[in-house]
Formats: sequence, C-alpha cells, structure tokens
Amino acid sequence: MTVRRATAADAPAIAEIWNVIIRDTMATFTTAEKQVSELVNQIKAAPNRWSVALRDGEVVGFAYFFQFRGGPGYAHSMEYSIHLAPQARGAGLGRALLAQVEQEARAEGAHALYGGVSGANPEGAAFHARTGFVKLATLPEVGRKNGQWIDLHLYHKFL
Repeated sequence: MTVRRATAADAPAIAEIWNVIIRDTMATFTTAEKQVSELVNQIKAAPNRWSVALRDGEVVGFAYFFQFRGGPGYAHSMEYSIHLAPQARGAGLGRALLAQVEQEARAEGAHALYGGVSGANPEGAAFHARTGFVKLATLPEVGRKNGQWIDLHLYHKFL
C-alpha cells in the first residue's frame, strides 16, 4: 500500500472509482459523473491537494481537499473528500489518505478540516468517529438523489 500525490495520469482511475460511487451509491449527492479532462485540470491546478492510494501499483482510492467556503475569511478552513474502490475498503487506505490530506493541508496553513457525510453513508460516519473528527451538525434532508431526501452530517477536526 502506498499513498502519494496524484498526477494528471491518475485522472482516468480517479474518474472510474468516483463514477461508480456516483452511479451506484448515495454516499455522494451528485448525479453528474466526473469527466477525465475535468479531473486533469483540477489536479494540474492544485497538485498538492490531490492524493491517490495504490495497491500493487493500481490506484484504488483518492482524496482531495478544497477551501470550505469561498472568500478570504475561509482561507484556513478546508473540506475534504475520500473515496475508495470497494475492494480497497477496510485495509487502512482511508486513514492513509486522510493522513496525507492533513499533512498537505497543514503545509498550506489550514487550521481546520471539515468532512460532509451523507446520511446514507454510515461507514463514512464511523470513519470520521474513528479518526478524531467531531460531529458538529446534521442538516436534515438537504440533499436529494434517486427520489430520496438525504441528511448531511458535518464533521470537524482542528489541525
């Protein structure tokens, strides 16, 4: 198992992992699949904000972080997202990706990390509890996907 910064060459694997999650789960509220070209541009624009997890040389997970909200007042608050291929779950790769996100965010001067977890993703909630995040709030029925209203749980950790 290895975690490293992502490169543009990782975009097809990231898109493949992410699009399965978008299509087949309620873990993300989006229904718009990710395009490789869009991901290439995002990775090139902020290479330190994208990481991948590899097993036997294959990308099996990724993480990225971004400013929590727009505007200069939020410049030190970051939100992040981690996604793993189904075969990569439960092997410590999520924790390894989170450690990379925390390291890179600290290096940028981030003070806090935030994670938004779908109410339809109990594994994500458990992950946050195990990794030192505190649940701050539940936004009831804030998202809608596949004809269902979904809660969003917000988690926080100071760096």
